[in-house]
Amino acid sequence: MDITIREAQQQVDNWITTVGVRYFNELTNLGILMEEVGELSRIMVRKYGEQSAKESDNKKNMADEMADVLWVLMCLANQTGVDLTEALGKNFEKKNIRDAERHKNNDKLK
Repeated sequence: MDITIREAQQQVDNWITTVGVRYFNELTNLGILMEEVGELSRIMVRKYGEQSAKESDNKKNMADEMADVLWVLMCLANQTGVDLTEALGKNFEKKNIRDAERHKNNDKLK
């Protein structure tokens, strides 16, 4: 399924307002976002870091956790009137101007 960020935001909104009944308030969703980032972090630390996995960690799916993070971020964007397509475009512009040479000149990255 190929969809744009804008379409995904709309689909999240449609799901929330029909199946989900309504959005949780913004602070609740911020807390949920932090929980989801924590779950993703746990998987990544155990897969790519030095910490060993527990038996219960083997059942976790990194792609699903990333999607959970994206879902809640889209909820917050919808609730606060942020168009993530527009915001991401502006973020690329900012980075292209600010960091045009910065990383190329970073000896730590060579």
